Amino acid sequence: MNNKSDSSVHWSFWLISIFFLIWNVMGGVNFIVQMNADMVAKMPETHRAIIDSRPIWATVGFGVGVFAGALGCLLLLLRKSLASPIFVISLLGIIVTMIHTIMVANSVMSFTIIEIIVMILVPILVAVFLIWYTKLIDKKHWIN
Repeated sequence: MNNKSDSSVHWSFWLISIFFLIWNVMGGVNFIVQMNADMVAKMPETHRAIIDSRPIWATVGFGVGVFAGALGCLLLLLRKSLASPIFVISLLGIIVTMIHTIMVANSVMSFTIIEIIVMILVPILVAVFLIWYTKLIDKKHWIN
């Protein structure tokens, strides 16, 4: 166990960990909503096109991405370095999902730049940031 006390951890650690835990929990809620056909029917056409055509491998990737991300954030809050490989698993799940999303975006729908940024780039950037951040705070001995 690290001999440093909680007071040696900068307040930003807690803010970042909690913020991204909420982000990933919202992703988990989104995943659960997308498993409900009635809720999917109320979504914009672009979203329905992705969800309705999503194969099982992409659905599994989506679930792994969001739930591994939430688990990684919980591990961060517990100050465990195991968060780092969990965030890598989350990124892999997101990439698997985005492969399908990009295929649909290129073949079925024309997405706006905002939709591309929100649906494709932001989740990948968040996952990469969390991997980088975990490595940074591990070097500072804020996690063990």
